[in-house]
Amino acid sequence: MQFVEVQGTRVSYEVDGEGPGLVLVAGTGGNLQSNWGHLVAPLAAGRKVVRPDYSGSGETTDPPGDLSVELLAAQVVAAAEAAGAAPFDLVGFSLGACVSAYIAAEHPDLVRSVTLLAGFPTGRDARLGLQSELWLDLIRHDPHGFAKMILLTGFSPAFLAGMERDVMNQWLDAIIVSNRWEGIARQIQLDGRLDIRPQLPRIKAPTLVIGCTQDYMVPKAHAKALADAVPGARYAELDCGHLAPFERAEEFLGMVLGFVGGDSF
Repeated sequence: MQFVEVQGTRVSYEVDGEGPGLVLVAGTGGNLQSNWGHLVAPLAAGRKVVRPDYSGSGETTDPPGDLSVELLAAQVVAAAEAAGAAPFDLVGFSLGACVSAYIAAEHPDLVRSVTLLAGFPTGRDARLGLQSELWLDLIRHDPHGFAKMILLTGFSPAFLAGMERDVMNQWLDAIIVSNRWEGIARQIQLDGRLDIRPQLPRIKAPTLVIGCTQDYMVPKAHAKALADAVPGARYAELDCGHLAPFERAEEFLGMVLGFVGGDSF
């Protein structure tokens, strides 16, 4: 674990492998291990993989208060530069996709390419807002209920139905243990305020947007809207729920490696 100071925060990050920089940005409530740990080995085979934790996740520490996409973006960029990974290819998941898109627009000199998985241009949407309100209520009053909701809406019905009960319980326990509850609440509140629509037309880097066909957390229409707003963006889909890095890990890896390598997938 390494750390870098930026704007009053102490940002934790990990670095694996050598080669061109590849920066992985986690989603709401995720951290550098829970979202990406199982994917590091194949990605780091020919890349310097940087996994930062932004405010609210992992070992990153900062003063309390409202989060902003500007702050999270600055933390990710600082970690990548401290790791000596710039310029870099950027991969973001969910809220991390929004942060990654913001970075690509605001730091075009640093970003070679950007892959946006299950992202959204704005959280100012009635359905997403209702979901955020429910999540916050569950976090405050029923964390175990929150964990169950994450599985029910994060995986496709068939995938979850085929999961062994002991594996399901392991997932539930992991969600309870890995989350920093105050931190995830701040991130959920940011989800509801976030609006990166002004940045999207300014993205110059080659962009791959991936929607998930059975996504009940962030329906694929949001990913399609991202793709439509980024000039020249390529759009693809995975047949799974929101938690694609787990449900379709190999397929997702193939897409990422193919895109950053300039190959088809």
